[in-house]
Amino acid sequence: MARNNLTEGRVQMEMYQELLCSPSLPGGLQQQSIYLAVVNVIFSLTAILGNFLILVALRKQSSLHPPSKLLYRCLATTDLLVGLVSQPLYAIYWISVANEHWNLCRYTRDAAYMTGNALCGVSLGTMTAITVDRLLALLLGLRYKQTVTLKRTNIILAANWVLSGGSALCYILDYRITLWCGYICIPSGLVISFISYTKIFGTLIHHQAQVQVHVQLQSTQPNSLNILQYRKAVYSALWVQFALVLCYIPFIVVEIVIVEANKRTFSSHLLVTRGIAATLIFFNSTLNPFLYCWKISEVRQAVKQTIRQALCCPWS
Repeated sequence: MARNNLTEGRVQMEMYQELLCSPSLPGGLQQQSIYLAVVNVIFSLTAILGNFLILVALRKQSSLHPPSKLLYRCLATTDLLVGLVSQPLYAIYWISVANEHWNLCRYTRDAAYMTGNALCGVSLGTMTAITVDRLLALLLGLRYKQTVTLKRTNIILAANWVLSGGSALCYILDYRITLWCGYICIPSGLVISFISYTKIFGTLIHHQAQVQVHVQLQSTQPNSLNILQYRKAVYSALWVQFALVLCYIPFIVVEIVIVEANKRTFSSHLLVTRGIAATLIFFNSTLNPFLYCWKISEVRQAVKQTIRQALCCPWS
């Protein structure tokens, strides 16, 4: 019975993949396709501009621990590439659907899926690394800077890029491999982040009474000041993590609905809903720069300075 259900779900998914770029696509999608294309173009431009500013700001910022700064730079680079590559391809896909250019539709569908899957995988892996980095900063104390080095962080990020890219390229051989990699990696990353934040906040609550007792000595107790700074860093990372989960959940739900569907045809409503959910994932790349500026004061000041310099001296 389980094998029959799995086979039926696989057939349904294959039918759906073919339906995305075929003349049998449900009618009445021209207007919605144009809307989705325009929205993705707008978000593409905002993602490029926002993350470019963040990368410039992080380059100027020297107060962050280098490995931590590298992790945020990797996340911003990934979001920048989403705006430069994945979203334009996705916009072209919807334009080709509206104009019924099915060959172009298939190419852009596959390219947008592979690049989007790779970059989203890198984003999730980097966010998980940021969470673990915050946990290690709490647990290791003075040994943190000796343990979490720039070289080790580079190795972890390189492995993340290779694994995410390899998973996305498996789409060429069999898209189900990429699909199952997502089924394994997404929950794993979220579980690691959840456990890390649980441990972080449990430890912070345990030490809260001690911090309150010495609150009047903060000017002479550097550890208290470090705890306050650490809390800000944790909450900043938590907001970014929360935004990522919020943007990804709708697409995951829609994909589950498609796989579990027990009908041979798919409505235009389901196709448009999937398109909106995918656009919401890409919107996360636009949202992140605003979160950095809102929650990280050093980045906010650097971005303001960069904008002022660009407006006052555009020729320099």
